[in-house]
Formats: sequence, structure tokens, C-alpha cells
Amino acid sequence: MSIRLHGVVLCVFASLFTNSVLAQSGEIESLRVALDEMRADYETRISALEKRLAIAEQNANAGAYSPQTAPAVSVTPETRSGGAASAFNPAIGVIFQGQAWNYANNPDDYFVQGFPLGGEAGLFDEGMSIGEAEINISANVDDKFTAWLTAPLVIEDGESGVEIEEAWLETTALPAGLSARFGRFFSGIGYLNNKHAHSWDFADQPMPYQAFLGDQYLDDGVQVRWIAPTDLYVETGAEVFRGSRYPAAGSANSGYGSKSLFVNIGGDVGSDHSWLAGLSHLNARSIDRESGDESDPLLFSGDSDTTIAQFVWKWAPNGNWKQRNLIIQSELFWRTEQGDYTLPGELPLAYDNDQRGWYLQAVYQPLPRWRFGTRIDSLSMDDPGAAFDGSPLAAPSDDPMRYSLMADWSNSEFSRVRLQFTHDDAGPSDEIQWGLQYILSIGAHGGHSF
Repeated sequence: MSIRLHGVVLCVFASLFTNSVLAQSGEIESLRVALDEMRADYETRISALEKRLAIAEQNANAGAYSPQTAPAVSVTPETRSGGAASAFNPAIGVIFQGQAWNYANNPDDYFVQGFPLGGEAGLFDEGMSIGEAEINISANVDDKFTAWLTAPLVIEDGESGVEIEEAWLETTALPAGLSARFGRFFSGIGYLNNKHAHSWDFADQPMPYQAFLGDQYLDDGVQVRWIAPTDLYVETGAEVFRGSRYPAAGSANSGYGSKSLFVNIGGDVGSDHSWLAGLSHLNARSIDRESGDESDPLLFSGDSDTTIAQFVWKWAPNGNWKQRNLIIQSELFWRTEQGDYTLPGELPLAYDNDQRGWYLQAVYQPLPRWRFGTRIDSLSMDDPGAAFDGSPLAAPSDDPMRYSLMADWSNSEFSRVRLQFTHDDAGPSDEIQWGLQYILSIGAHGGHSF
């Protein structure tokens, strides 16, 4: 009886010991699972914070002001190239732009009376074309500099090639809100001049940009900017350029042919509205600047002074532009040119003329993905004198005008399809223009400024 009792007791203790061991084993496994889950959660949170930090550093380096980001095709490098590591590894992106245009008249005969176009200004090629594919490469060089390269793939006269559109370095660690950029870049004058074509709200630039800046002023130079430490956004800047591109030419003054100044101020009004206003001035020295007919161009030598005033107003309910938004923007241009114009086959003639231009546009997004816009733009000028009667420089009988409508659809922030209609009264006769455009983005591409 005693032996049996001891056996029962031993069995009970063995059972309890086994259950205890099993319980502890299960608890250990549970702890391990909980620890793995916690580690994964923290790694996810840290990765997200690293991405946000990289984006904030990039925006700070670029000096971008965006109380409300414009609804445009944009991708941050972190979105597609591996988070914070891309802050130091080159982020590469490609923008594809294709189009098809139809004109009522022969586009080869198009010109704007009194405003011979130079630089990259003019109509798009008629028919279908792949347009310009743009390769963007950007990265932080180290803790003091960041770099940007834009290399378009272009097709001209049936031949393809690679160009260097932008190639610049910018400081990231200057004190007191200062930054400096040097290399080849778009000037900071005006509102649209430094924006890439894929971020425009219309397929083409307003007429004042085409007539006065050759579409966009791009040159080799140095830019210094200062952002004031105030609640109101205040940015001032100065630039010196080589002066080899329209509206300059010839790299005058020993390669310091152009100078500019600009100031921008802006802020928020409540949670729904934001605004930006600015004033800028460009002085460009020209030596035999070409414009008009490429095979037999007009040549201008002298000074070109352009002043631009801008104002932009943006509205989005509670600042959420993805649902609904409205953007109204306008710019006024004043240009004075003094020097000599050489007409084909003639001697130089003294030229002193004041010219003006303006545009007003509104773009409304009533629901996600869809936007609708309207734009009106115009040019005017003083009479340059009887010596220019019968030439492309003579004052037009009526101020050149254009009226444009557009509708675009974006399947995502990486793709956009746009239809544009333009009634052009600027050329030799009234012109009806239809255009269909697509813009697609792959790889990394930084967000656009305000």
C-alpha cells in the first residue's frame, strides 16, 4: 500500500513538472514571437522616420517653399529608391513626354509680328512625336553640397542626341538662410521660368515667356539666395550668368553678360488659401543675337532689360489639394531693348523699343484626377519707327493675343494625359491649334515647389 502511494505521488509530481516545463516553453515561444513583432514594428517606424527626414533635408536644401504643393506629376526619391540611403546615392528618374499637334495653317510660316522669336520659342512640330525624354540624376555630394543633372534625349532633323540641360551644384550648409548654386540652371526670375516643362499646367509657355525669354532663360552662372527667418516667407536672390543664351548672346563682358535680381514673398491665409508674389529683373547683353527665320535670322546687339511681376493664389479645402483645388496665376512683363538690329542683307539700324506682355490663367480640379484650365496671354509694343516698316520688327496693327483651354487626367502622380485647344490671334492669320500630350514618370523625381 505504501509503495502504491509513493508511486501515485511520484506520478503526480512528474505530471506537474512536465506541465510546468511545457508552460515555460510555451511562454518563452510567446515572448520570442512578441519580441520579433516589436522589432519589426520598430524597424518599420524607424524606416518611415528616415524617409521623412530625407524628404525634409531635400526640401531644405532646395530652398523650396510649398505651403501647399501644386498638383503636378511628382515622385520623391525616397518613394522609389530605397529610403534614406538615396540621400547620398544618386536618385535617377526619367520623364517621358509625347504629343500630337494639328494646326489650321502651315506651322513653318508662323511668326509673331514685331516679336521675332528666339531661343527655344515657337510651335511644336505638327503630327505625332515622342517629344523630349528627360533623364534626371540627383544626390547629396556630402554634408556641404547637393548636385543635379538633367539630360534630355532629343530628336532634331531625324537624328537623336543627348543634351545637358541642367548641371548644377548647390550648397546645403551655409549659415543664416543663405544658399549658393553654380553651374547651368534655369534662372529664378519670374514664376514659370525655373519650372520644368513636365510641371507646366499647359503644354506650352505663355507668349511673354516665348517672346522675351526664348521660352525659358537657361545659362551658365552663379546664384545666391537668402531666405529670411520670418513667419512670412521672404526670399531674395541675385544671379550672374555667362550671357550665351537668349535673350543674351555672345557671352559679352568677358563672359559675365547677364545679371538678375529677384524677390518673392508669400504665406498662408487660414487653412484653405496660400499665395506667392514676386518681382524680378534681368539685364542681358547681346552680341549678334539671332531671332526669327533660322536660315536668315535677324541680329541684335545691345542691352535687353526685362522686369517681371508675378502673383499666384492657391485654394484647397483644409489644404488637401488631392481632392479639390484652384490655382490662379498671372505675370506682367516689361522689356526695353536698346541697340542695333541688322535685317537680312541690310546695314544695322538703331533700335530703341518698349514692349509689354501678360498672361492670366486659372486651373481647377473639381475632383481627383481631373483638371480643367483656361489661359489668355497677350503682347504689345511701341512703334520702333519708320525705318522698320515692312520688316518683322514693325509694330503689329493689333496686339497679339491667344486663348487656350486644357483638360487633363492623371491616373496617378506618375502619369498625366492632356488635351489642349488654342485660338491663336498672334500669327499672320487666326490659327486653331489642337494638341494631345502625355507625361509619364519612372524612377525618382523630386517634388515640385510652390
